[in-house]
Amino acid sequence: MAVHRTCDGIQRRDFLRVGALGASALTLSNYLRFAAADEVKNAKAQAAIFINLGGGPSHMDTFDLKPNAPSEFRGEFNPIQTNVSGIEISEHLPKLAQQMDKFAILRGVSHSLAAHELGSLYVNTGNRPIPSIEFPSYGSVVSKELGGPPDLPPYVAMGTGYQKAGYLGVRYAPLTAATAPKAGQPYSVRGVSLQNGLTVSNVEERQNLLRDLDSTFKGAEKNSQLLDGLDRFGQQAFSMITSTRSREAFDISKETPSFSEQYGQTSFGLNCLVATRLVESGVRFVTLNYGGWDTHQDNWVRLKTKQLPPFDEGLAALLNGLAQKGLLASTCVYVTGEFGRTPKINTQRNGRDHYARAMFMLMAGGGVKPGQVIGASDEKAMGPVGDGFKPDRVAASFFHNLGIDPQKEYQTNIGRPVMIVRDGEIIPELFA
Repeated sequence: MAVHRTCDGIQRRDFLRVGALGASALTLSNYLRFAAADEVKNAKAQAAIFINLGGGPSHMDTFDLKPNAPSEFRGEFNPIQTNVSGIEISEHLPKLAQQMDKFAILRGVSHSLAAHELGSLYVNTGNRPIPSIEFPSYGSVVSKELGGPPDLPPYVAMGTGYQKAGYLGVRYAPLTAATAPKAGQPYSVRGVSLQNGLTVSNVEERQNLLRDLDSTFKGAEKNSQLLDGLDRFGQQAFSMITSTRSREAFDISKETPSFSEQYGQTSFGLNCLVATRLVESGVRFVTLNYGGWDTHQDNWVRLKTKQLPPFDEGLAALLNGLAQKGLLASTCVYVTGEFGRTPKINTQRNGRDHYARAMFMLMAGGGVKPGQVIGASDEKAMGPVGDGFKPDRVAASFFHNLGIDPQKEYQTNIGRPVMIVRDGEIIPELFA
């Protein structure tokens, strides 16, 4: 995957970071038992894929076009009809236009943080950032609440972004893999794949040695959140490395060519294919980071030649592939950037600048009612009609779709009570 640097200097490098992965107190078997007993209410989706569009995609050139706006706002792209009557999106999203019956568009999403880092922290957690608390990303909350099989990572992040465990601690951090998969080849993930001649037998011998060493230090720093997370990571890493299911979950070469070809050959499309396999294998939460949307200059050239074709192909394939495998009804898909871009064109640079007062978000799967547009922006896409939707409300709806109460309280490591989503109500129109 490419390196993306936004205009405020934040660099998204390709690197491999293995977060602390731990089995939650709520295991998969317990979750299913509780669900059967109706102790987990309103659960529609059982897994989620979150797509983070780093840099801030233009809402007016993608999912909220204004063909009747004045020329200084309208831009160069035209709308096309989707497979749902009355809904139009950009002409450079033709494949998504044919999948409109599988997702919902939220227009008029609005906030006030038009800086990359602050906006990204907001939309990656559902909480407006404040100095005193580092909020956990969606996947960390889902890992804590829903758990997962012990031989699979509960939370995987493809590419680098703003996915942090926050006050939940490193035991709920994601397994992050930034290397791009290649079509038709096994996907090697450090910490899961066996490399350099290493065998499962080697790993088992090393695990026995580590267990002997650990016994020497039992009782030390019992309350250390870091050591607890590392200990749990070590246990689960051993389970994952020795598990055929875990290694094969990342192996896109196992898919048939007829299924894989719809995802294309781009890094984003192949990451969407990996995400499909991971969810099918039992991974609870996958984040895909797709940057490069910071289009201050040459907005339309960059969108139509670089950004939109892979996005259109990959996301359309993800939605269709999940449906083909019977997984869309149980997998919530959530797509967002950190903000939109200025409706009025920057004529000096032929681009659009940061703009948080209006943006789009997409949602699909689980209990989401597809084939609809919820909310609206005004005639120039400068702000919402009415109150619009804050990212907090979309986050609360996302958790609700997974059977998680967004108002549930956690305790931070200093004993401070904090709700999962501090300021957001569920959007009822989203759900069937």
